[in-house]
Amino acid sequence: MQRLADALYDITLTLWVGGLWAIGFLVAPTLFAALASDRQLAGLLAGKLFALIGWVGLGCASYLLLHTVLRMGTIALRRWTFWLLIGMLLLTAINLFGIQPLLAQIKADALPRQAIESVLSQRFAIWHGVSGVVYALQSLLGVLLISGFRRVGR
Repeated sequence: MQRLADALYDITLTLWVGGLWAIGFLVAPTLFAALASDRQLAGLLAGKLFALIGWVGLGCASYLLLHTVLRMGTIALRRWTFWLLIGMLLLTAINLFGIQPLLAQIKADALPRQAIESVLSQRFAIWHGVSGVVYALQSLLGVLLISGFRRVGR
Protein backbone atom coordinates (compact mmCIF):
# COMPACT_ATOMS: atom_id res chain seq x y z
CA MET A 1 0.00 0.00 0.00
CA GLN A 2 2.91 2.35 0.74
CA ARG A 3 4.24 1.83 -2.79
CA LEU A 4 0.87 2.81 -4.25
CA ALA A 5 0.73 5.93 -2.06
CA ASP A 6 4.28 6.87 -3.12
CA ALA A 7 3.42 6.30 -6.79
CA LEU A 8 0.33 8.48 -6.41
CA TYR A 9 2.53 11.16 -4.84
CA ASP A 10 4.75 11.18 -7.91
CA ILE A 11 1.79 11.16 -10.32
CA THR A 12 0.00 13.92 -8.42
CA LEU A 13 3.09 16.12 -8.31
CA THR A 14 3.71 15.55 -12.03
CA LEU A 15 0.08 16.34 -12.89
CA TRP A 16 0.14 19.60 -10.93
CA VAL A 17 3.51 20.96 -12.01
CA GLY A 18 3.15 19.67 -15.57
CA GLY A 19 -0.28 21.28 -15.78
CA LEU A 20 1.08 24.58 -14.50
CA TRP A 21 3.81 24.65 -17.12
CA ALA A 22 1.64 23.35 -19.97
CA ILE A 23 -1.18 25.82 -19.40
CA GLY A 24 0.87 28.85 -18.41
CA PHE A 25 3.71 28.60 -20.86
CA LEU A 26 2.30 26.64 -23.82
CA VAL A 27 -1.49 26.73 -23.99
CA ALA A 28 -2.21 30.33 -22.93
CA PRO A 29 0.36 31.89 -25.31
CA THR A 30 -0.92 29.64 -28.12
CA LEU A 31 -4.49 30.77 -27.45
CA PHE A 32 -3.52 34.42 -27.72
CA ALA A 33 -1.51 33.77 -30.88
CA ALA A 34 -4.26 31.72 -32.54
CA LEU A 35 -7.05 34.08 -31.49
CA ALA A 36 -5.15 37.32 -32.08
CA SER A 37 -8.25 38.88 -33.63
CA ASP A 38 -10.35 38.05 -30.55
CA ARG A 39 -8.24 38.70 -27.46
CA GLN A 40 -11.35 38.76 -25.29
CA LEU A 41 -12.16 35.14 -26.21
CA ALA A 42 -8.52 34.13 -25.75
CA GLY A 43 -8.53 35.76 -22.31
CA LEU A 44 -11.80 34.08 -21.37
CA LEU A 45 -10.48 30.64 -22.35
CA ALA A 46 -7.12 31.21 -20.68
CA GLY A 47 -8.88 32.38 -17.51
CA LYS A 48 -10.96 29.22 -17.42
CA LEU A 49 -7.82 27.10 -17.83
CA PHE A 50 -5.98 28.99 -15.09
CA ALA A 51 -8.96 28.51 -12.77
CA LEU A 52 -9.05 24.79 -13.64
CA ILE A 53 -5.36 24.29 -12.88
CA GLY A 54 -5.90 26.25 -9.66
CA TRP A 55 -8.55 23.76 -8.53
CA VAL A 56 -6.33 20.87 -9.64
CA GLY A 57 -3.55 22.44 -7.58
CA LEU A 58 -5.71 22.62 -4.46
CA GLY A 59 -6.59 18.94 -4.80
CA CYS A 60 -3.02 17.91 -5.56
CA ALA A 61 -1.58 19.98 -2.72
CA SER A 62 -4.05 18.42 -0.30
CA TYR A 63 -2.99 14.90 -1.25
CA LEU A 64 0.73 15.72 -1.33
CA LEU A 65 0.66 17.37 2.08
CA LEU A 66 -1.46 14.61 3.59
CA HIS A 67 0.87 11.96 2.18
CA THR A 68 3.92 13.79 3.50
CA VAL A 69 2.51 14.22 7.01
CA LEU A 70 1.19 10.66 7.24
CA ARG A 71 4.48 9.26 5.99
CA MET A 72 6.81 11.43 8.07
CA GLY A 73 4.78 12.82 10.95
CA THR A 74 6.14 15.97 12.54
CA ILE A 75 9.52 15.42 10.85
CA ALA A 76 7.80 16.72 7.71
CA LEU A 77 7.88 20.20 9.25
CA ARG A 78 11.67 20.16 9.01
CA ARG A 79 11.74 19.19 5.33
CA TRP A 80 12.13 21.83 2.66
CA THR A 81 9.82 19.87 0.35
CA PHE A 82 6.97 20.29 2.84
CA TRP A 83 7.47 24.06 2.87
CA LEU A 84 7.70 24.20 -0.93
CA LEU A 85 4.32 22.46 -1.05
CA ILE A 86 2.90 24.93 1.47
CA GLY A 87 4.27 27.81 -0.60
CA MET A 88 2.75 26.43 -3.80
CA LEU A 89 -0.58 25.90 -2.05
CA LEU A 90 -0.60 29.49 -0.73
CA LEU A 91 0.27 30.90 -4.15
CA THR A 92 -2.48 28.80 -5.72
CA ALA A 93 -5.02 30.07 -3.19
CA ILE A 94 -3.90 33.68 -3.66
CA ASN A 95 -4.39 33.48 -7.42
CA LEU A 96 -7.58 31.41 -7.35
CA PHE A 97 -9.45 33.17 -4.53
CA GLY A 98 -7.84 36.61 -4.50
CA ILE A 99 -6.48 37.80 -7.82
CA GLN A 100 -8.66 35.93 -10.34
CA PRO A 101 -11.94 37.19 -8.81
CA LEU A 102 -10.49 40.70 -8.72
CA LEU A 103 -9.59 40.51 -12.42
CA ALA A 104 -13.07 39.18 -13.21
CA GLN A 105 -14.62 42.11 -11.32
CA ILE A 106 -12.49 44.64 -13.18
CA LYS A 107 -13.59 43.07 -16.48
CA ALA A 108 -17.23 43.18 -15.40
CA ASP A 109 -16.91 46.82 -14.34
CA ALA A 110 -15.41 47.67 -17.74
CA LEU A 111 -18.28 46.22 -19.78
CA PRO A 112 -19.33 46.65 -22.47
CA ARG A 113 -15.77 47.49 -23.44
CA GLN A 114 -12.85 45.16 -22.80
CA ALA A 115 -10.98 45.88 -19.58
CA ILE A 116 -7.88 46.74 -21.55
CA GLU A 117 -9.69 49.54 -23.44
CA SER A 118 -11.42 51.06 -20.44
CA VAL A 119 -10.37 53.53 -17.78
CA LEU A 120 -9.71 50.47 -15.63
CA SER A 121 -6.96 49.28 -17.96
CA GLN A 122 -4.10 50.32 -15.68
CA ARG A 123 -5.65 48.57 -12.68
CA PHE A 124 -6.28 45.46 -14.77
CA ALA A 125 -2.71 45.49 -16.12
CA ILE A 126 -1.22 45.77 -12.63
CA TRP A 127 -3.27 42.91 -11.20
CA HIS A 128 -2.72 40.80 -14.31
CA GLY A 129 1.02 41.33 -13.84
CA VAL A 130 0.81 40.40 -10.17
CA SER A 131 -1.08 37.25 -11.11
CA GLY A 132 1.60 36.40 -13.67
CA VAL A 133 4.38 36.80 -11.10
CA VAL A 134 2.50 34.65 -8.57
CA TYR A 135 1.94 31.98 -11.25
CA ALA A 136 5.59 32.06 -12.34
CA LEU A 137 6.75 31.72 -8.72
CA GLN A 138 4.42 28.80 -8.23
CA SER A 139 5.76 27.18 -11.40
CA LEU A 140 9.37 27.67 -10.30
CA LEU A 141 8.66 26.21 -6.86
CA GLY A 142 7.17 23.20 -8.65
CA VAL A 143 10.36 22.72 -10.65
CA LEU A 144 12.42 22.94 -7.47
CA LEU A 145 10.17 20.37 -5.87
CA ILE A 146 10.42 17.96 -8.78
CA SER A 147 14.13 18.42 -9.41
CA GLY A 148 15.24 18.33 -5.81
CA PHE A 149 13.11 15.84 -3.98
CA ARG A 150 14.74 12.72 -5.45
CA ARG A 151 18.24 13.85 -4.48
CA VAL A 152 17.63 14.66 -0.82
CA GLY A 153 14.48 12.67 -0.15
CA ARG A 154 10.97 13.73 0.62
